[in-house]
Amino acid sequence: MVRLADRRAPLSEHWIVTVDTIIYTRELRKTFRVSRRRPGLLGGLRSLFNPIVDEVLAVDGVNISIARGEMVACLGPNGAGKSTTIKMLTGILVPSSGTAEVFGMQPHRQRRAVAQRMGVVFGQRTQLWWDLPLRDSFDLLRYIYRIPPRRFAHNMAIFADLLELGEFIDTPVRQLSLGQRMRGDLAAALLHDPEVLYLDEPTIGLDVVAKHRVRSFLQELNRERGVTVLLTTHDMSDVERLCSRLLIIDHGRLLYDGSLEAMRGHVDDEGTLEDTMREFYERTSRELLV
Repeated sequence: MVRLADRRAPLSEHWIVTVDTIIYTRELRKTFRVSRRRPGLLGGLRSLFNPIVDEVLAVDGVNISIARGEMVACLGPNGAGKSTTIKMLTGILVPSSGTAEVFGMQPHRQRRAVAQRMGVVFGQRTQLWWDLPLRDSFDLLRYIYRIPPRRFAHNMAIFADLLELGEFIDTPVRQLSLGQRMRGDLAAALLHDPEVLYLDEPTIGLDVVAKHRVRSFLQELNRERGVTVLLTTHDMSDVERLCSRLLIIDHGRLLYDGSLEAMRGHVDDEGTLEDTMREFYERTSRELLV
């Protein structure tokens, strides 16, 4: 029988909780119950009344501490548990056990209070209204978040300039290109001045020009407003351009928490960051499966 070794990253220096800590997890776990269908017609009918239920451990004892103003990349293969972790930090999912706190609050219990202070962008989903012009989506979000008119106008002017929204702000969302929609989603997530921004693969499918605009905007946002950013991505250029700290998750476990430079010291490869990450994954996978 193949089993996973009890391999986790030791608690790093970043995990120390200070007055600046705004995202904190301790032994965070999430288990999903998945029904499995029996083969054949009779098996399918039997499964309706007596299903086979498997428990899948998606996140397994993750410890994270992120301070105000940090830009952190969360990396890992597909199905590693990255998006599940972010969904627990936003309050979308309820942890099976352990602790998740944002601004000292539990996101799944105090969702409204946490939502007022965070922004979320999922690269393959949108919070914009599909048939409405982009401008109307922004207006609806202004009422949802109860943003004062003067503050809303100020933020719109800044985001329209930095993200170059003017040429398509009156176009229905369904007619926007992927890059235009992503810029619209970024503006929508930031209209209410959140202190934390969660980005789940924000540059997926974007061309080189669109990626550059998004990255430049995020750098400006962090520098000028001190917004804390937690980013998941498979694009190593996002990591090199934006983040000074890496979290590497695989099989639901936090395997590494530290700087990019220190991570390179864990492998012998001296090539690109993509080569370094591939070598790291291969090495840790061999150690996990024993």
